[in-house]
Amino acid sequence: MNVHYLELFYHVAKHEGITQAVRKMPYGIQQPAVSAQILKLEEELNVTLFQRRPFALTVAGNTLYQFIEPFFSKLPRITSELQGKEEQHLRLGASQTILAHYLPVLLKRLRKDLPNVRLTLEQVGPSEAEQLLLTDQIDIAVSVLHNRPATGLRQVELLSTPLTLLAHKDAKHVSFAALCKQAARGNLALPLVSMNPEERICQIFQKELGKRKLHWDPDITVSQLELVQSYVAEGFGYGVYAEVPGLRLRKAVQRIPLPDFPPLTIGCMHRAHLGTVAQRFLDSAHAFVETLRKLPPTH
Repeated sequence: MNVHYLELFYHVAKHEGITQAVRKMPYGIQQPAVSAQILKLEEELNVTLFQRRPFALTVAGNTLYQFIEPFFSKLPRITSELQGKEEQHLRLGASQTILAHYLPVLLKRLRKDLPNVRLTLEQVGPSEAEQLLLTDQIDIAVSVLHNRPATGLRQVELLSTPLTLLAHKDAKHVSFAALCKQAARGNLALPLVSMNPEERICQIFQKELGKRKLHWDPDITVSQLELVQSYVAEGFGYGVYAEVPGLRLRKAVQRIPLPDFPPLTIGCMHRAHLGTVAQRFLDSAHAFVETLRKLPPTH
């Protein structure tokens, strides 16, 4: 089996198409040459490796990609290691809340140990994070964890934080039990501020309401956790929130505990092999979380 053909197939599968692969490969090669050599690989194997339009790996193509991907994805890193100059480049994906409030402090600590580290940061959601990791576009995703990660990925739990409701300081109902009593035939008509339905915090909240035979649709949907607090503080209703360590609540806002609701789990996802820089980041993240746990409760 021609190793060069396999390398071309790796890039085509990784970038989901020949055109995209030609643009992003680390060396110059024309698209017709790639197409011709991929065809030769398929003829040699006597299988079709992917559908052309729209691009999709066949079962055989996916099997081959899973087999060769660990080798070809690590070539740049092992080259640097063998030359004694491992690249100090860390590519991180994270939610807006983590990017804004936690990573600046955490990365400042990392830079004290690795002053030459080069950083690439990208705002991603949990669903995007797995795909970016699998296609080797980021090294680590700091994200809400749920279910098992995709094959080839690992996850490390950093912090579990309880779900809570936020209410204005002058709200009439200030306990979950009192709110439940306002339900008419299981429907809560009180105004609710929540993040997008695909966010894990909303999925947990709505699932637990369902277990209690309650229905509560949001009136305002926002894209950031901080905006939930902003709208509650201005009197727009109750808000679905999480006990985020280190983030202080506004004076106009109070918490309403949600007893027996599952917590929101935050952690890191990464591929099986971690370079030195990525491992140092994980170590720093664990130490940083321990610091957060020691912070006194915020208002």
